[in-house]
Amino acid sequence: MLASGILSAAAQTPAAPVAPAGPTKIAVIAFQAAVGQTNEFQRNFADLQKKYDPKRTQIKAMADEIDGLQKQLQAQGDKLSDAERASRAKVIDDKQKSAQRLAEDARNDLQGELQEVYNGVAGKVFDTLAKYAQQQGYTLVVDGSGSQQQAPVVLYASPSTDITKAIIDAYNVSSGVPAPPPQPAASAPKPAAPKPAAAH
Repeated sequence: MLASGILSAAAQTPAAPVAPAGPTKIAVIAFQAAVGQTNEFQRNFADLQKKYDPKRTQIKAMADEIDGLQKQLQAQGDKLSDAERASRAKVIDDKQKSAQRLAEDARNDLQGELQEVYNGVAGKVFDTLAKYAQQQGYTLVVDGSGSQQQAPVVLYASPSTDITKAIIDAYNVSSGVPAPPPQPAASAPKPAAPKPAAAH
């Protein structure tokens, strides 16, 4: 019933205007990687890391303190009364819970701010991508990031169709943000499940 209603409604809908015939030009971009490799995102990510350094130091100090208390309890356990042993175990447990809460809060705050940083740059990279695609005559740009939440998934693309580097370079030029200094053995930032940038 529903399917036939949809079909009959579709039959009455006027056809969309047909695009002028011409060669289809398709490009592929790893959009999330492109955003993450821009100078602006790298700079903002480094600033964010610095902002959370004091929190990381605090969490490390708490972990070291808990470790010290646990070793002390193990070393002196048989010399303590049951009440004293239970009291020290409770102190350690309370400190562990407090450290865990602090670590979870810091992780959630960092993820939230990282998402904001990503979205802010992603919207501007999308604008650069749209402009570049129009200038180069691309009729379709596919995100080949391979995210499970997004379709389509690109199974094959010729390297010549990949415009990721071109978009990163074009965005870096337009943003005017210089390349950040190389970070010693820093792990590549991985934003959590970014929302696709809205076209505007």
